[in-house]
Amino acid sequence: MTTFILRETQSVRPYPVTMTTARHILGNPVTAHMRTDPTRIPAGSSVGKALEYIRDHEIGGRVVYFYVVDETDRLVGVVPTRRILRAKPDAPIAEVMIAPVVAVPASATVLDACEFFTLHKLLAFPVVDADRKLVGLVDVDLYTDELADLERRQESDDLFQLVGVYLTEAEQRRTVLAARKRFPWLLCNVVGGMIAAVIADAYEDVATLALVTPFIALVTGMAEGVAIQSVSLALQTLHGRRPTWTAMGRKVGRELLVGLLLGAVCGLIVGLVAFFWKGSFRGGLCLCVGITGGVAASAAVGIALPFLLRLFRRDPQVASGPIALAAADMVTLLLYFNLGRWLLG
Repeated sequence: MTTFILRETQSVRPYPVTMTTARHILGNPVTAHMRTDPTRIPAGSSVGKALEYIRDHEIGGRVVYFYVVDETDRLVGVVPTRRILRAKPDAPIAEVMIAPVVAVPASATVLDACEFFTLHKLLAFPVVDADRKLVGLVDVDLYTDELADLERRQESDDLFQLVGVYLTEAEQRRTVLAARKRFPWLLCNVVGGMIAAVIADAYEDVATLALVTPFIALVTGMAEGVAIQSVSLALQTLHGRRPTWTAMGRKVGRELLVGLLLGAVCGLIVGLVAFFWKGSFRGGLCLCVGITGGVAASAAVGIALPFLLRLFRRDPQVASGPIALAAADMVTLLLYFNLGRWLLG
């Protein structure tokens, strides 16, 4: 029989507020402030069993997330309240949970926990020991309530400034780590740029034409801009949601139509300008069709990449932009140069 474990909430001891004690609070272990009543769900249970238990038992405190644990109480996933309420009752918890989980180590300080809330923008974080066993949770209310009380004190401004300075220093200490995390994906821009150079060299007879060369930066720039817009929309859509192939297909289809419309309007404007400037109907047509196709393809790629990365358990926020830009350049140049060779060669 599946069992659920709930623990009583540990009270938070008030502290006198001075600048010295403010530093002391921020240096306190997070375990002194955490709640000890996280709602645990066994990894092998179903959504229906979890909801039935919740209806039959009183749960202390606000429930923001349900924490999935294995037989040894190790944290293996997290399920937001909204997701478990919308899931099918017979769905296994393993299919609706989010993994891996961002967790605060039990050895962390209050300042470390503040940094987690600042960087990850979540409402609560599980607290785990060295073996990833769930020992409690930190709720954002514990900090907002405490800081609201401090704000009424004379030295509250100093405390807020102290938190800001400490968080800035913590972010600076992580500069190398952040750069190391982002650098591999930025190599996509390097590789994409090299491939674009190879494409331009292969189409040298077209790329050097007077009707093509002046507009290369414009054509690729428009495609890149739309690709980044689509990436941003996809990231907003994925926030707090589980990606599916069906949802990705719908989004790609819709974004492709939007890209075609945007590309057609922009391509028509640029094509008309080129026609009156250069006096070439074929040159204007090449630009119009090239921009339309490049923008549409870039929109589809930009919306699909974050979904694909999430489906394959990669971080879309860091990786999507560089890959989308590289793909937009390559697809747009190939289309533009082939049109130029066909219409102007």
